[in-house]
Amino acid sequence: MDRLCLSHRMQVAVTAWKFGTRGLAHELASQAELAEAIGFDSFWLPESHFGGSGSIPSPLMLLASVASRTTRIRLGTTSYLLPIRHPIQAAEDVAVLDTMSGGRVILGVGRGFQDSMFSAFDVPIKDKRRRFKANLALMINAWSGEPIALDQQGEPIRLAPLPVQKPHPPIWVAAFGPLAIKQAGSLGLPYIASPRETLDVLVANYEQHARHASEAGHEPIKVRPVMRTVLISERTSLIREVRRILAADPEGSPEQRAIVGDTAYACDKIAEYQERLGMNYLIARGRIQGVDNAEQVSSHEALAKLTNQ
Repeated sequence: MDRLCLSHRMQVAVTAWKFGTRGLAHELASQAELAEAIGFDSFWLPESHFGGSGSIPSPLMLLASVASRTTRIRLGTTSYLLPIRHPIQAAEDVAVLDTMSGGRVILGVGRGFQDSMFSAFDVPIKDKRRRFKANLALMINAWSGEPIALDQQGEPIRLAPLPVQKPHPPIWVAAFGPLAIKQAGSLGLPYIASPRETLDVLVANYEQHARHASEAGHEPIKVRPVMRTVLISERTSLIREVRRILAADPEGSPEQRAIVGDTAYACDKIAEYQERLGMNYLIARGRIQGVDNAEQVSSHEALAKLTNQ
């Protein structure tokens, strides 16, 4: 690298950056193949419901298609929603994906926030945190080989297949808001920082997360994943336009919520995130208005080079 950007070793991943109305699995698998060739550690999909043709209600199913077209890159979910699922079925689906991919799953789990989704799945909103915690506990027990029920002869029933990764794939928690951060910390699980919250907010969030983990008796959590919108380009006009679009969001300035600039700027911002947050896993988010596929791929290549992937 021409510049020293990293204060310590960091893994870098990408989310899917292009969604179409047809052939979605093919498009996603092609992006994952490219991400693997560039050298990224993992490829991530969100979960979303009832939002039209771009919805992803079943990220594990799409990641199975990705698994069949790749060999190394890890497969992540940014928000596999536990409250709306039966925990044993969810545990089976995760185990199958981990098995068919050769142990490449990183399971990012979440609670969800859309009232319409909970209404459609007949889940009381007030129960989402309780269901999240209970379902996750049942899934972990099932992956550990503990009996999940008894048959008619009183013999234990166990999950099969079990995940390749033992005792189960890494579990990270997508958390937004103080109660969710407290729950993630109390469970002793890494917390995936929201792409919408500012850097200053994330500093406070990570302090709360670490405090809750310590109070619950957990060892310091080593993985600190952060999801940020990232665009690296030497085209001044493109950077100016993307910053203008991002600035229209009332959540905060683009400098606080994204890494958008030339190589030197990106290098400095990554170093700042490492210094202030202890970030050691960056999940780069694309799907930026006004940025075409070639520009996004070029940005990803620059990011990989900058972080020595």
